[in-house]
Amino acid sequence: MSIRMGSGCVADLIARGPVRPVEPTIVAGWEVTGTAAGAPAGAELILTDLTPVAKVLVRASPDGAMAGALGIPFGRAARDSSGAMVTGSGPGEWLVLGLVGEGKALCRRLEDMAAQAEGEELVSILDLTHGRALMRLTGHSAPSALAKVCGIDLADKRTPDGAAFRSSVAKLVTDVVRDDQASASGQVPSYLLHCERSYGQYLFDAILDAGAEFGIDIGGFRAPGI
Repeated sequence: MSIRMGSGCVADLIARGPVRPVEPTIVAGWEVTGTAAGAPAGAELILTDLTPVAKVLVRASPDGAMAGALGIPFGRAARDSSGAMVTGSGPGEWLVLGLVGEGKALCRRLEDMAAQAEGEELVSILDLTHGRALMRLTGHSAPSALAKVCGIDLADKRTPDGAAFRSSVAKLVTDVVRDDQASASGQVPSYLLHCERSYGQYLFDAILDAGAEFGIDIGGFRAPGI
């Protein structure tokens, strides 16, 4: 986070993620890679920094009321009725991804869910938006590129759309979600990769290196971001 002095000497807070932006622009108070620098239409493989999207960690009993309200088991991911992505990232642990700039609103909604859930259980809700890095790798060759730095079997039968797992990616502990994207030619393989903020640039560079032989490009950030 940095402070930039705007007109009238009013301080504008500009958030910056760990990944260096290309042709930077400001979206919802974040400095991001501009869409003008995005990959050309039809690019085979695209890597996009999505760090600005809201990220909230929920911890609760895996068999409790909050788990039932979230409705996503360990190892799976899906969007809820609001459009937020809920990932069962561990036993009794969920990562919820929302729209850029709406971290506080997402926390409040999850807190309301916890309050309405029946039964007595400890529920922990933590905004990780500024503490974690998030990126998306999309393209028909995405599984092949990711397989170069990850030992998990990425075949459709083993890790289909909606699968979530935690593994070593380029020797870094990383949460991975398969979240295929629609295109004119049908569904395209796509992966969300989530790691500690301090390793964000390293992971981004490692994925770029793994995808070099497939003609990887850097995508521009587009709100809402997910």
